[in-house]
Amino acid sequence: MAEPGASQILNHHSTAGGRVSYERTINEMLAGSDVKINGSRPWDIRVHDERFFQRVLGHGTLGVGESYMDGWWDCDQLDEMLTRVLRNDIEEHLRSPRALLLAITAHLINMQNQRRAFIVGKQHYDLGDDLYERMLDPRMIYTCAYWANAQTLDMAQEAKLDLVARKIGLARGMRVLDIGCGWGGAAQFMAERYHASVTGVTVSQNQAQTAQRRCAGLPVDIRLQDYRSLAGNFDAIYSLGMFEHVGVRNHRTYLTKVHELLRPDGLFVLHTIGSNRSSVATDPWIEKYIFPNGQIPSLAQIASAAEGLWVIEDVHSFGADYDRTLMAWSENFERHWAQIAPRYGERFRRMWHFWLMASAANFRARKTQLWQIVMSPKGVTGGYREVR
Repeated sequence: MAEPGASQILNHHSTAGGRVSYERTINEMLAGSDVKINGSRPWDIRVHDERFFQRVLGHGTLGVGESYMDGWWDCDQLDEMLTRVLRNDIEEHLRSPRALLLAITAHLINMQNQRRAFIVGKQHYDLGDDLYERMLDPRMIYTCAYWANAQTLDMAQEAKLDLVARKIGLARGMRVLDIGCGWGGAAQFMAERYHASVTGVTVSQNQAQTAQRRCAGLPVDIRLQDYRSLAGNFDAIYSLGMFEHVGVRNHRTYLTKVHELLRPDGLFVLHTIGSNRSSVATDPWIEKYIFPNGQIPSLAQIASAAEGLWVIEDVHSFGADYDRTLMAWSENFERHWAQIAPRYGERFRRMWHFWLMASAANFRARKTQLWQIVMSPKGVTGGYREVR
């Protein structure tokens, strides 16, 4: 790796007597971001345990997240602090052995193969509907909302669903596939508002059961199923926030399967978080505590997987909307926390808060993006007219 590892940083900052000044090292790294240790401003870091400094330098972003979970430090405005850090690329100098191991493992093993596909469902999406019901909108849409003309989270999520429907040209009676259907809110919307017939798949047992109840009586078929085992023919396909679990080794497999399932004149909308840089693995803390086996794709990786298979008709970027969405989720989570606190505990609360704030900071600092990509198997005759 081009960036220095933790041991290199420690060696570089060793004193003549052989003692490492961990705190000074962290202060030097933070200098350009206007974040101070034990400062008085809302975005300054308050350290409660001096082991924090060595843990961060030795374990990188994993050490940052875990030490926060353990209560070793606090920050009143965590999202702003992390935004400042990310804008100054400080995380690029916080490499850890676990990050290296994840990258090597991703090169050697298909971490998102069919056997492993259900791990994220059990670890993340099956945490408990009580948590997600209190954090999300009534439809329980767990992807970026569309705030262009919306004032509330509920309005913004419905606007996103309508945006997707219009992008695929949804009309009464169409057969639609929802890959990664979540708790069924999108499928319900497409069936109720557009009178479509929807098939939804998820790798989460909780999501499948809730979605089946939500969509009871509608022309909606919800399945606990991996995308690779799908069969059939659909008039249109969309996937909201699922591609981040596919993995770069499976991008071509995924897009080939979607191509196989879609009628020749149909449209496919891929709604995904995106990275400015191509990678093969995710952040160590995110991988361990939030999304096991996840991997955020770059535009280059998506385009490479689509080459010779799809015509990319439109790319719509609105990552700033995810910042606002995450802050709305955080507000809901904090407001309702007392109702679920006995079940989850304080360490979970800190973990979840750190994840929401770190995610918002990544979008605010423009490190990560949100793309809706419209693809067609053979190209839309006369050209595709963008929908916004």
